[in-house]
Order: sequence, then structure tokens, then C-alpha cells
Amino acid sequence: MNKLFQLIRRTFLAGLFAAAPIALTVYILGLIFRMLDKPTARILRRYEIEIPGLGIIISLVLLFLLGLFITNVLGRRLFSWGEKLVAGLPIVNPIYNTIKQITNAFSGSASRAFQKVIYLEYPRRGLWTMAFVTSESANKDGVEFYNLFVPTTPNPTSGYYLIVPKADTIPSQMNVEDGLKTIISGGVLAHKLMPIGQNRLADDFSGKKAK
Repeated sequence: MNKLFQLIRRTFLAGLFAAAPIALTVYILGLIFRMLDKPTARILRRYEIEIPGLGIIISLVLLFLLGLFITNVLGRRLFSWGEKLVAGLPIVNPIYNTIKQITNAFSGSASRAFQKVIYLEYPRRGLWTMAFVTSESANKDGVEFYNLFVPTTPNPTSGYYLIVPKADTIPSQMNVEDGLKTIISGGVLAHKLMPIGQNRLADDFSGKKAK
């Protein structure tokens, strides 16, 4: 009896976990469509115009016109002025900044500030973290360095600035957009095969000494 109950329970949970992503996707799409449809649908009803989907089409056109507006000089200035007003609101500001950082990560606008993604043995030997290269530099002896931004997870709006020798880093197999998605997801979307190893630097030093 217990085995039968466990079988039913496992089967039910398997079905539930399979249906959950589909149900959530449909629910979120429904919210988006309703959000786009409601504002214009109310206006259309005042003029006794009821065409299914027309509110969504008008909303999409308005969003396109908004995009055209904020991509010109005047629109960018006005939008920047509006963001400064939001920055002055104690409760709204952190929420807005977090959502903006996430949307920028997926739209690609934030990724333009980064050149590439690397792995760094940090904060100690045997522990690895992912960092974004912001620029490169060198000292008077010709040693090349990376200027790095190490973001926090899952909110990449904050992090650490590090200056690290290039020789102490490993190139990743992902682009900047994939790196940002990995940070935001807390590693859920991380690559399964990573070019890192335990105590790699110690092995390199021992190899150099052996030579």
C-alpha cells in the first residue's frame, strides 16, 4: 500500500512540475496582454468601439512610438530627468534600479559596458567567481592587468572593483549576456562545463618552479 501511495505521489508531482512552467508562462502572458489591453480598451469603449485585440495593437503602437521618442536627443533628456526624479524616492528607487538592471541585462544595453567574462580564483584559493572585464591596463614593468567588476547574485547592481593580472584569470566560454543571465539566475543558467580547476594557480606556480 505504501509503495502504491509513493508511486501515485511521484507520478502526481512529476505531472505538477511538468505543468507548472507551462501554466506560469500562460499566466504571465495573460497578465501582459491584459496590462496592454486595459488602458486603451477603456477609451475605445467610451466611443462604443469593441474590437477584440485592438487595445493590444494600439498599446504596442504606443510603445513603439515611445521607443522612437526616447531614442532621440530630447526624449533621452526627458527620460533621464524622469529617472532622476525616481532616484529621489527612497522606496521606489531600489525597486526601479533592480528591475532596470535585469531588463538591461536581457536587452543587451548593460552588456556594452563589459568587454568579456572571465573566471577568477577569488576570494581565496579553491573558490572561483565570475567577473566582467571593464578595461585593461599595465604597470611600468609591462605586466598586463584586467579591471574587473565582480557583481553580486542575484542583484548585479552592486559588486566589487578589482585589478587583477591577466595571468591570474581564465577566459570563459560565454558572452557577456550569458554571463549576466548566469549572475541573475544565481547559477541556474551557468554552463555545465567550466574551464576551471581546484588550486590551478598553485599548480601553475609549482610547474614553473619545477622547470
